[in-house]
Amino acid sequence: MAAAAAAAARGCERVWRRAWWRGAADAFPAPARAVACNARGGAAPAGESGLASWVPVVGLEIHVQISSNSKLFSGSQVQFAAPPNSLVSFFDASLPGTLPVLNRRCVEAAVMTGLALNCSINKKSLFDRKHYFYADLPAGYQITQQRVPIAVNGSLSYSLCIDNKMSQMVTKTVRIKQIQLEQDSGKSLHDDARSQTLVDLNRAGVGLMEVVTEPDMCCGEEAAAAVRELQLILQTLGSSQAIMAEGQLRVDANVSVHHPGEPYGVRTEVKNINSVRFLAKAVDYEIQRQIEELENGGTILNETRSFDSKLGCTVPMRDKEGKQDYRFMPEPNLPPLILYDAKSLPVNMNHQQVVNIDWIRERLPDLPSVKRAKLVELYGILPEHSFTLLNEDGLAEYFENVIKQTQMKPKKVIGWILNDLLSYLKQHALTVKDSPVSSFLLADLLNLLERREISSSAAKQVMAIKVGNQKVLNKLIGLVQRATRGRSNPVLVKQILEKKLSE
Repeated sequence: MAAAAAAAARGCERVWRRAWWRGAADAFPAPARAVACNARGGAAPAGESGLASWVPVVGLEIHVQISSNSKLFSGSQVQFAAPPNSLVSFFDASLPGTLPVLNRRCVEAAVMTGLALNCSINKKSLFDRKHYFYADLPAGYQITQQRVPIAVNGSLSYSLCIDNKMSQMVTKTVRIKQIQLEQDSGKSLHDDARSQTLVDLNRAGVGLMEVVTEPDMCCGEEAAAAVRELQLILQTLGSSQAIMAEGQLRVDANVSVHHPGEPYGVRTEVKNINSVRFLAKAVDYEIQRQIEELENGGTILNETRSFDSKLGCTVPMRDKEGKQDYRFMPEPNLPPLILYDAKSLPVNMNHQQVVNIDWIRERLPDLPSVKRAKLVELYGILPEHSFTLLNEDGLAEYFENVIKQTQMKPKKVIGWILNDLLSYLKQHALTVKDSPVSSFLLADLLNLLERREISSSAAKQVMAIKVGNQKVLNKLIGLVQRATRGRSNPVLVKQILEKKLSE
């Protein structure tokens, strides 16, 4: 395990150096930064101090909300931003006598995700009760899979840039320890002004997959790249929408540092990170905080911390020195979850009442890595361009729609989409799906450009106007005024231009 972590840290040297300087470096004095910037896998001097370098170790626990119309064990609807406590069944509220009924859709989503992550699917998995007491957990326990989870021993491959150059990418792999099904808790809303806490149970009982990785990463950028790739996989599968802004994908990062060849250090857990960018910053900050603490003769506490995005640092939440006893026990109201494959499926079994692993495997869609390879092979674009096409929701489909409707070569089309269209959309905070420049319009413009009926500057002006750049529209009105020597009506000219551009 230590050798694997050291190897990962060696590969992360340049990434970690750049990620740290871009992140929270200014929060620490220069000597501490010198140690952090030399974090690598093998022992090496750290500047003039002569201190051995540190090996950061990062593992993740990723909580994924399953895309399902109802909750994991009840028929309550799942809906974001519904009125408080409007989607709560008797079971969700833990009223006496209510029993859980397992949601088949959630099981299938977990199996699908496990297969996509190269996991072994357990044909028999078990549910457990994890006891802890909090206001938004009315039962006093969470139903999870502690002993025998639904999927184990997988892997996730992801790519990241070296020195921020898209043309220099390296592929890495993080091992997946397990995927388990579990309930989400409710939500506590703290009203400091009135010194009270309000509880919303709409989220209580929503189906989650917890994806637990091995500690194979060594910096924030690696963690962020892995989570981003997982997010794309989940969205491709349809097992989760994985919208982090809506809490559908939340990350807990476990971080520690140690000298090469020594046992792992004491780890801290940074909880509930809801942004890929914040994840990178939180991990890098926590690595540097621990290095500085140890270099100054301090000790690292086994504690839970949160990331303050405004301050750019992690802050303590609670310590884990007195380890909490969750009193795990088998869930008495749920039998073992039995799955089948083509060989073990009984002949007389109703297929609608079982989950067939092989049936799900046969219907897996092309994963992002396969899609990227196909884009490069079909259209001759650069590998780094294929990453951008898939990272922006809907952009790959947009690109292929343009290709079908234009005579321009794909290598030229990709330049227009990535350099011009995306730039305009980001300036106006628009998504690809909300783009006022349809694939048909862009293809039409590119065809005119190929036939040399318009110039590239004219095509760019049309795109700029379509996304709402009034300065360009006013410039065109001015050109018409100049051509007509001021005899045209500016209002009428504007109306005509807007009508023509909307056709």
